[in-house]
Amino acid sequence: MGKRVGIEVSIAAADAVAMADVDVVAAYPITPQTHIVEHLSELVADGELMAEFIPVESEHSAMSVCCGSSAAGARTFTCTSSQGLALMNEILFIVPSMRLPVVMILANRSLSGPLSIWNDHTDVMSVRDCGWVQLFVENGQEVFDHVLFAFRVAEARSVSLPVMINMDGFILTHVIEPITYWDKETVERYLPLFEPVNRLDPDRPMTMGAFAMPGIYTEAKKVQNDALIAAMPEMIKAWEEMGELTGRHYRPVETYAAEGAETVFITMGSIGETVSMAVDRLRGQGHAVGLVKLRLWRPFPFDALRDALEGVRRIIVIDRAVSFGGPGGPVAAEIRNALYGVEPKPAVLNMISGLAGRDVTPEDYIAMYETAMAGDHLKPEDYIVFGARE
Repeated sequence: MGKRVGIEVSIAAADAVAMADVDVVAAYPITPQTHIVEHLSELVADGELMAEFIPVESEHSAMSVCCGSSAAGARTFTCTSSQGLALMNEILFIVPSMRLPVVMILANRSLSGPLSIWNDHTDVMSVRDCGWVQLFVENGQEVFDHVLFAFRVAEARSVSLPVMINMDGFILTHVIEPITYWDKETVERYLPLFEPVNRLDPDRPMTMGAFAMPGIYTEAKKVQNDALIAAMPEMIKAWEEMGELTGRHYRPVETYAAEGAETVFITMGSIGETVSMAVDRLRGQGHAVGLVKLRLWRPFPFDALRDALEGVRRIIVIDRAVSFGGPGGPVAAEIRNALYGVEPKPAVLNMISGLAGRDVTPEDYIAMYETAMAGDHLKPEDYIVFGARE
């Protein structure tokens, strides 16, 4: 492996993209994503990365360029955040339907209004059903590793789908952490040259994303969904091979101190490390509590989640977005869906917290645990917006 350095996570993410020998970067700056593409533009300008950096006039244009470059057979990268993702929305759905293996980092940030530049998961939850492979990372090392993982999975011939890496804005993007870089030999062993499955070629004319009458649209969407679900084995294989090369092992669902736990927290993203501190304190006091971390959001890891929750009596789902008018938070709704038919069914308590970057401490998560232990009167659809003032 390569050297271990203390570096801003956004810069390390950009370096990982460069180590993947990307061909095209198309992006528009938006807080807190900007440092990633800013550093990539410097690498291109300095001749350290032989790629086309295309400074477009909007995020809508950025994803449009990504469609064209990926369809032409170029290894393609972009990143955005919040309102930028919302502006991309029209094109975002086209990329997976055309089976284009674009890789994107989403620096998670609140959607307006009111205007906020701070972190939660409002943006990604607005596109959870867009057809991309979607995963969450917890720290800077995971960001670096999963950039290379994303290209490996997206471009696999059995997958050929876009991959979205969700990293918490500011909490990760602007923080300096110790990160072990891969050396060139390891990258070359792990990430093969890009050989597109679908490619526009003047010598072999073809149509991509053409108009579809009702007679074929349903079948096209079913095939697209089947392909996303079928990507799971390739992801497992890519994680296993990464573990062999780096000694860092990742899975769709990961646990911390969960053996023998009667109550578990479920988290996604960087808050997992904070919750683990609360779990350590509670374990030290004799409480049978643990942590389950969802790394993979789409395709949803139903079987792995059920295995992780076997024997658990109570689940505290931490949501960082609100499903307005619905059952609280989107992650809790997915967990309840995954537990359909499971007997005995664990009680699910949904805690919505940390919206727009509001600080949530280990003591707060301990308070959530205490609320859950006293919450047998709550109905299945109940949720708590933790810390909200009346």
